[in-house]
Amino acid sequence: MLMKKASLAGAFFVSAIWLSAAQAFCPAPGGLTSVAVQRVVDGDTLRLADGRSVRMIGLNTPELGKKGRSDEPFAVAARKRLEALVAASDGRVGLLAGKESKDHYGRTLAHVFAADGANLEATMLAEGLGYLVAVAPNVDFVDCQQAAERSARQAGLGLWRQSPVLKADQISMSGFALLSGRVSKVQRNRGGIWIELQDSVVLRVAPNLLGRFDADSLQRLEGKPVEARGWVLDRSRRGGLKPGQARWMLPLTDPAMIQVMSR
Repeated sequence: MLMKKASLAGAFFVSAIWLSAAQAFCPAPGGLTSVAVQRVVDGDTLRLADGRSVRMIGLNTPELGKKGRSDEPFAVAARKRLEALVAASDGRVGLLAGKESKDHYGRTLAHVFAADGANLEATMLAEGLGYLVAVAPNVDFVDCQQAAERSARQAGLGLWRQSPVLKADQISMSGFALLSGRVSKVQRNRGGIWIELQDSVVLRVAPNLLGRFDADSLQRLEGKPVEARGWVLDRSRRGGLKPGQARWMLPLTDPAMIQVMSR
């Protein structure tokens, strides 16, 4: 028991070191406009006093329960932590709009900074309260956000206390997922590059995103274990699923969303 407590204390200490490093790599740029926050919607979304909804770039937190569904683990903790961070910033934050400034829901896409210059996405990631996501073209801070998430993962904080990574053949529903599997086949055609994981899930790099990836490296993935993340789609719902095709597809939006694992 003493060993466990000591290791937890060490984990928080390590996290603090990594958090300061993450903030150093995600410095607040000058000239940010301070805006008032009306309320925190969830762990990665704010409602501003001017009526705008802001989706924080690079951060995906667990979903709060809706329509009778239960809250995902750490969803409430993430919302409460973001509320505390906003409150500590006197209810005002600085915004840095993304290169793509709106999502398909009409929300403003932006990096969010506290009054002291701390990047709130990096803070949440470093505390294990969300996952890094990288969606081009809004990937300017991906390196420091990766460092923040890595610190939480190594220290076993929050979401990382137990591995949230699913094996490819465990995928059973649409939605955000971290998954792992061995690449059984890689194909390139007019639809982009398709990376099959054990006949269960196919990862897809769309043609318009190929320029962001090293295509040669992707085609050398066959036989290698990988970890990927993103929003899994059920291709059977769209119709046209051919015999032998994987039911589940995960579109890759940036190289940060896939990595080769050590054997």
